[in-house]
Amino acid sequence: MIKENMDETETNSGYSAHVGGLKVKKIDESNYEYYAVVKEMHLNTAKMAHGGFLTFIADTGMGDGAHRAVERKRCVTISLEMKFISGAKLGDQLIAKVKIQKKTRTLVFLTCEIINSEGVVAVTSGVWKILKAQYTN
Repeated sequence: MIKENMDETETNSGYSAHVGGLKVKKIDESNYEYYAVVKEMHLNTAKMAHGGFLTFIADTGMGDGAHRAVERKRCVTISLEMKFISGAKLGDQLIAKVKIQKKTRTLVFLTCEIINSEGVVAVTSGVWKILKAQYTN
């Protein structure tokens, strides 16, 4: 479920609900920002944000961006490349800056940069397939 609140929305259903969801802000037709705070449940044994949590942020943000770029048609991840640049710690406010690079009839190409107050935490690129069969909720 995505809740609409003027220019902000939330992704907080399904898997997203298990990790706390994301707040979303549309910047323009090609750019979105996704917000999350690192909580205790997101930490690995080194007390840094787990790579799986950071990947969740990128995958969910880019997937939502792809979905919005194609008039809310269903899309699925077919390729995701993640590079971890630095760590994020408990309490860090993370911002995932998602950019739609290109869309074709069947694919959407996106990038994502996750930052905290100290700089870049991770960079990601991915490709989403626009599904022919559209399912309803």
